[in-house]
Amino acid sequence: MHVRIRELTSTTKENDLVLKVSKTALIKELQRMIYDKRNVEIEHQKLYYRGKQLIPDHRITDYEIKLNDVVQLLIKVDGEKENTSPNVQKKSENGAPKRTEVECRYYKKGDRIDVIDNDHGAWFEAKILNIFQGNDEQVVQESDLVFKICMDRNVETAPIEVKFDDIRPRARHTFSNEELQPAMVVFVNYNIESPKERGYWYDFEIKEITRREIKGTLLVGKNHAKLENCTVKFNDEIMKIEKPSLLTERTENWDEAIPLRKLPLYCNKCKDVVTKKCRECGCYVCAEKESRGTLMLCDECDRAYHLSCLDPPLSEVPSDPEWYCPSCKTDDSEIVKAGEKLKTSKKKMKMASYKEGATSRDWGKGMACVGRTSECTIVPKDHYGPVPGVEVGTCWKFRVQVSEAGIHRPHVAGIHGRESDGAYSLVLSGGYEDDIDNGEEFYYTGSGGRDLSGNKRVNGQSCDQKLTRMNKALALNCNVKFNDKTGGEAKDWRNGKPVRVVRNYKLRKHSKYAPVDGNRYDGIYKVVKYYPQKGKSGFVVWRYLLRRDDPNPAPWAKGGREFDMIYPPGHLEAEGAQQNVKKATKRKHQTSPDASSITNYLTVEKKQKIEAYKVGTEVNKAIALDKDNEKLWSQCKELLGEGKQKFLNKVEEVFLCVCCQEIVYEPVTLDCKHNVCKSCLKRSFAAQIYACPWCRFELGNSYAMKVNENLGKALKALFPGYESGR
Repeated sequence: MHVRIRELTSTTKENDLVLKVSKTALIKELQRMIYDKRNVEIEHQKLYYRGKQLIPDHRITDYEIKLNDVVQLLIKVDGEKENTSPNVQKKSENGAPKRTEVECRYYKKGDRIDVIDNDHGAWFEAKILNIFQGNDEQVVQESDLVFKICMDRNVETAPIEVKFDDIRPRARHTFSNEELQPAMVVFVNYNIESPKERGYWYDFEIKEITRREIKGTLLVGKNHAKLENCTVKFNDEIMKIEKPSLLTERTENWDEAIPLRKLPLYCNKCKDVVTKKCRECGCYVCAEKESRGTLMLCDECDRAYHLSCLDPPLSEVPSDPEWYCPSCKTDDSEIVKAGEKLKTSKKKMKMASYKEGATSRDWGKGMACVGRTSECTIVPKDHYGPVPGVEVGTCWKFRVQVSEAGIHRPHVAGIHGRESDGAYSLVLSGGYEDDIDNGEEFYYTGSGGRDLSGNKRVNGQSCDQKLTRMNKALALNCNVKFNDKTGGEAKDWRNGKPVRVVRNYKLRKHSKYAPVDGNRYDGIYKVVKYYPQKGKSGFVVWRYLLRRDDPNPAPWAKGGREFDMIYPPGHLEAEGAQQNVKKATKRKHQTSPDASSITNYLTVEKKQKIEAYKVGTEVNKAIALDKDNEKLWSQCKELLGEGKQKFLNKVEEVFLCVCCQEIVYEPVTLDCKHNVCKSCLKRSFAAQIYACPWCRFELGNSYAMKVNENLGKALKALFPGYESGR
């Protein structure tokens, strides 16, 4: 690769030095190459990349320097030459440049002034500590003087040095409403981000004065950058901008104390009252605001601590630039250095599972709290009814897979819904003793009424259930007026909102309709009625009668089927190897399992009978009429023999919109044979991009966006409901 070496004094790339260098080369090797090409001594070279100084013993790859990147070169001046330079200032004994104190015709020591802050573009109160002469001893103009000042509000901060143009006399006169006139430039309080709140002080040019408002242009910074159409909120605090005047022309009351102007509150909790204790702006331990010089801010939580209030207390400020309070500091017992074994964390030792005598039960073999690796995007989270592509009888090994498929989103909760909307799905797992499962209909017990404190996953009924949250959500699915006292029963129950039902293998001990293993999708059910009842535990529970209303037969009914179990990727291989090792260890006179037998076991896959998928007549007709996508449909039909799921996955992949990353809705087939959502194409045209989002084929700004009706019909038939929320 090659890099460019550019001197800091150079602004163009014509004088760049281009060097071929390896990524693994040391920085000192790069310095040696610069010496060979430019004859610049290595000890006089300082190299910088993205603001970082390059260390000779580090490598180029450590700084992520890429091909053709610019490395800046600073050439240090020789010490002897530096001392003989005629323009160098004289230095004092401690190394600081000597400067002569002078007098100014307009200001003197102790004057109260306003100084411009370049970061905010506003004016703040300050006080002059000293006045020095500039670098050139021959010049005596005020513009060359240096003013050493300290801020009135931050007296503990270090003084700063400013020029004559950066300061002006402190504002002291407040205008009355009668004195204000259009075209006047005044001094106002204004908040640029939130105009209705108090802000900083800026110059302001009045444009319009009404009975209630004063409008004009805000002049920000020393260069007076204009912010038009601003309205002053604090009309009674408009002040006069004071101009510098000669010391000899000052009046007797000029040196009178001037109160500080109002600014936004630093702490909204204590309202900046100095005598009031506050843990927000004072010490987090003692809440005192005194001795601010000994307050240290945590670099993680931004809380302040007195050195003496820490445990253990500190005698001086640590030299480390980063400091963390005791609550944010990383526990040393959790840090594992190179070559060390994993340490037992003190935090984990406090957990229930680490305590002596804790349960040894394995909740879901590590899959109970595992995160999703993918998420269903075919339908939104608040989708009612079946999910396209998931058939009745589909089985998954773990609940997280059910969530990834979009059938039941929560990992643990039994009901998925919204209190203000309704329930979308539920899981029957036999967790409540009042559940009764009759297959085509079942009685379901609501959630709540159990004490799950102490990290409990299950517990007995300990209080009455309430018709709130998920219980209310499931009740809203019933086609009857909501009643949180006595419940209700729907006369026309089929018009209620659909609920997707999943049966879990744990229900098997109570019901013959549950799967032997895993989780099975059993189709759509409707809520017939809901009512409160005293349960077997003696506490009131809310019960729901749900009845099946799905055109597809149930897995236990005639014509229904239960599909082969779907496992997470790599699960069968891991389980197979583990079981094979266990069997081998039980054999006598054998110290270890045969590695080849495990390998052979993993390579042999269980043959599963795959049923070919037949596309419906309406879908076939729409596909045949879609001549523009004939080639894409032929690619999808090649997977019909591998089953419905693989066919639908291929259709979803082929007809994906590159803009929204969803199945195309209201598809527009472009001249280049790519398919895009009509709404996505409109947004592209609104941004004045008149090309195909896939291949950048030029379409022109007058392109007619014609929806491919045949493709739309086919996709709606294959993925019913995918257009909801689009």
